[in-house]
Amino acid sequence: FSRSALKTQLQDLGAKVAGSVSAKTTRLAAGREAGSKLSKAESLGIPVIDEAGLRSLLEQLP
Repeated sequence: FSRSALKTQLQDLGAKVAGSVSAKTTRLAAGREAGSKLSKAESLGIPVIDEAGLRSLLEQLP
């Protein structure tokens, strides 16, 4: 999967994919160099999954 393919698949499943983290964010899929987005999500208590974990979850879907 490329990142754009992941984004499309998530949107097809009903997810809203945003480019920033806010108090309204419910989950964060973090890549290798998430940086400030990861820090902000952690400070807001937002659950974080790494990119490999997200790919694994999506591969399990029918």
